[in-house]
Amino acid sequence: MMTKRLRIAAAPREAAATGGASEIAALGVSGMDRMIEAKLWRNPCWFAFRLNYLALRYNGPLYDWVRRRYGLSRPEYVVIYSLALCEGGQARDITRSSGFPKNTLSRAIARLEKAGLILRRADPADARNQALYLSDAGRALFEATLPCFVAHETTMLAGLSEDERATLSRLLAKMVLGAGDWPTEIAGTGETA
Repeated sequence: MMTKRLRIAAAPREAAATGGASEIAALGVSGMDRMIEAKLWRNPCWFAFRLNYLALRYNGPLYDWVRRRYGLSRPEYVVIYSLALCEGGQARDITRSSGFPKNTLSRAIARLEKAGLILRRADPADARNQALYLSDAGRALFEATLPCFVAHETTMLAGLSEDERATLSRLLAKMVLGAGDWPTEIAGTGETA
């Protein structure tokens, strides 16, 4: 751990040796870009920004890999992943759980259906509702991609002990379960723009 701290602290000095003042200006004391460093370490909203930073570091490489390897956009793969975890869901369920707009997911679902990766089935209780399922090809695609997602998460958690990972999981679960009490809309302060 000490070696890693020394490398981080030395990063601005290394930049000075290789690239001069412009690289030093771009790096903060952690060796990160100054803007990223400011958002992560000098921010009154540190938790949300650190969580978002980690999510971007997880999602970016994985969805880029899925796009290059399988030709699927992020919303398309989110549909595949969602249905692999909970088949029989509807587009609105995926919208609520992913944050993607309904029209974005509608296009993704149409492309996946056309590609033969998902199937629609009418809900016997209400034919207007269309339940979504993975086809055999969709399930095979999910099974082929899941190990990469698991491996990337394992890499991200490697710096934590088993006890730390368990504590992090419990704390995040507690926050997730409490999220229902958070506002879904921010009321105006009466100020005008």
